[in-house]
Amino acid sequence: MLINCVAYENGLKIAEMPIDQISDYLAKPGVFVWVALFEPSIEELAVMQAEFQLHDLAILDVVHGHQRPKTEEYGDVIFSVVQMVTTQANKSLKVGELDIFTGSNFILSIRSRSDKALLGVRARCEQDPHLLALGPAYVLYALVDYVVDEYFDVQEDLQSELEEIEADIFMKSKGRQNIERLYYLKQKVSILKHACVPLREKFSHFNGGRIPVVLAQAHLNEYFRDLNDHLARIIDLLESIEDSISMTVQVNLSLVTIDETEITKRLAAWAGIFGLATSFAGIWGMNFDKMPELQWQFGYPMALLTIFGGCALLFWRFKKIKWL
Repeated sequence: MLINCVAYENGLKIAEMPIDQISDYLAKPGVFVWVALFEPSIEELAVMQAEFQLHDLAILDVVHGHQRPKTEEYGDVIFSVVQMVTTQANKSLKVGELDIFTGSNFILSIRSRSDKALLGVRARCEQDPHLLALGPAYVLYALVDYVVDEYFDVQEDLQSELEEIEADIFMKSKGRQNIERLYYLKQKVSILKHACVPLREKFSHFNGGRIPVVLAQAHLNEYFRDLNDHLARIIDLLESIEDSISMTVQVNLSLVTIDETEITKRLAAWAGIFGLATSFAGIWGMNFDKMPELQWQFGYPMALLTIFGGCALLFWRFKKIKWL
């Protein structure tokens, strides 16, 4: 589906045209076209491929989707894939995809499996004509920078979720539940990390070393360096969350072990108390003829007193050492 198709000259919007007029504006010097699509059909992609002379392999990647974040050069066109990660109402993560074709006089963005609209990026670029005048290369930076900023929001959600789990970590009834929540949180951290790490690796080449001609002409090294710094910061924060998750799991397991040890102590204490009573009852329950205390008129009360006294002494002792 076509979202919008706009031509710009010197950073200013000059026309919003139908697709069949794209080639007319591409032929004009100093003009570039910015086309945005959302989950396009095969026919729409075929039209875009014909208009912008896009490579077959890149179009196949768009059709198949679920690509790893990357940048590839096909002649004078840069094909970039960025994963759009957003937090859902149920705290799960939704992973969409943004495919971007950047040429010398055009930029084509294709959004798939994501409800996050990019109209705000276009509006922000149009508010800065002097930057938009740098051409498609700046639009590429603006689109990726917007997605990376969304990563920060997701990272903050993950940090908040971790803090909620840590607040419940000392509640004895939630040991298993906390482990499950930590496991699912670790999965979500991995999802976001898999979106950031390859993206940083690919876009780090744009602020130094060999820079594609399309980007070199715009002199955006500082902007892409700033983008790289943002990605590095997010990765560091995610690694910190991963370390915290590992530590929290260990603490939770230690608390479970402590709880089990406390239960074992209680069981051992009660077993000792009942064992003492059982041993006295077993001795006096033997059927020997020569057991003088059994013939004593105070034998039964003394036996009960001995049993209860010994059990009481053990109970006091276990209570004192906090086994009961």
